[in-house]
Amino acid sequence: MTIRPPRADELERLRAIERAAGHAFAGIGMPEIAADEPPSVEVLEVYRARGAAWVITAPGVGDGGPDGDRPVGYVLVDVLDDPGPGGVAARSAHIEQVSVDPAWAGRRLGARLIEHVAGEARRRGLDGLTLTTFRDVAWNAPYYERLGFRVVKDDELGTGLRRVRDDEAGHGLDPALRVCMWRPL
Repeated sequence: MTIRPPRADELERLRAIERAAGHAFAGIGMPEIAADEPPSVEVLEVYRARGAAWVITAPGVGDGGPDGDRPVGYVLVDVLDDPGPGGVAARSAHIEQVSVDPAWAGRRLGARLIEHVAGEARRRGLDGLTLTTFRDVAWNAPYYERLGFRVVKDDELGTGLRRVRDDEAGHGLDPALRVCMWRPL
């Protein structure tokens, strides 16, 4: 298993990973989430071009590239430039999306991607990790709590996390079902 930036010719594969991972939501009564379309190749290219996307690969999987590996999971990251919970952090790496192909679930690949992001964030002088997720979905908030994240209360939200939450609501995600989470570095 290797973590590396995605190649341009792998971006459609990232969309396929997210679609496959999203199917699990249909099984818990959230078919609208399962049907949600992943980011376009153009959006993924923006993340790739600015060094804010990483894949985790498995050797010998499918039509692997020149190095014989193929993405089986990925993460996209933004930077939020406002204070985190209680004004603790000035800048955070915001995990916009992390997805793992269900065929590779249960191998801690998502955790490895998040730890990679944490290392990159430390290297860049950032103070924490943030993300937004579903409060009561087992592989969402409870999972991230096991990885050291905590729920950020509404009165602790900085403008960046508040903007992310508001953007999600504008795209139809019910804020009552979502939480913002924070992990210091």
